[in-house]
Amino acid sequence: MATLTTAQYDALERAIVEGRRIDVRRPGSGAIVVLPTALRLAGRRELIEARHPTTGDRMELFVDEILGFEVVR
Repeated sequence: MATLTTAQYDALERAIVEGRRIDVRRPGSGAIVVLPTALRLAGRRELIEARHPTTGDRMELFVDEILGFEVVR
């Protein structure tokens, strides 16, 4: 997925603001649930900064490397 739709950006931004988890699908490694903390640019690529909900480990997920995501309700 090279870019997100407007609805996906809205959902991601809402998840960040409301402290909701997202289920991210990645090629080859399946899905992972994370708590997104920010969406920013790293060079010319969009990056989701996140934390693992159980361990608190910091994670960085490049938007162009994910297949998609869903907000966990």
